[in-house]
Amino acid sequence: MQASAMAAADSTKIEGFWSNWKCQAMELLYWRNLKQSGLVFGSLLLLLFSLTQFSVVSVVAYLALAALSATISFRVYKSVLQAVQKTDEGHPFKSYLDVEMSLSHDQMQKYAENVQYYINSTLKELRRLFLVQDLVDSLKFAVLMWLLTYVGALFNGLTLLIMVVVSMFSMPVVYEKYQAQIDQYVDLIRTQVNSVVAKIQEKIPGAKRKAE
Repeated sequence: MQASAMAAADSTKIEGFWSNWKCQAMELLYWRNLKQSGLVFGSLLLLLFSLTQFSVVSVVAYLALAALSATISFRVYKSVLQAVQKTDEGHPFKSYLDVEMSLSHDQMQKYAENVQYYINSTLKELRRLFLVQDLVDSLKFAVLMWLLTYVGALFNGLTLLIMVVVSMFSMPVVYEKYQAQIDQYVDLIRTQVNSVVAKIQEKIPGAKRKAE
């Protein structure tokens, strides 16, 4: 009973953590706090642009050195300050050192189950597409892959990541401001696409989905 209660408490904590994380992510993407969003956005861009000039190992090493320089300097500064003022405030990072960072067995199992679920779902979907369980879906996937060949020829992976980050921090704000107009155009495009797909289904034997 006690183990079950602890597992339920851990599960509640995890759900609360993810819910809080999602709320914070939405606030960042919608620029609710300009300073925080600007700091995160600038840091991500700086990291990605650094990766375009240096190797991953070099970037990680430089970031670690920068962090260590800051923490060591602050640690020495606080020690000198305590010696001069003859105070005993203790370690300046004690509150952070006391934070529990370990994951329980139940938490690890929950994360592993989630990863397993996504992997299995992805494998099943890829099997369905490559073995043409539904001709229309496989054709859509083929068109997407064909378009990605042109995207890959124009941009490398890091450039695409930079574009994704810029889009993540700009598109939500644009959509929020012009939601009505964007929804109207999206509905129009969806109607046209559905019309084209319907015509393809009529002309290609076996393309029509079986009624559920």
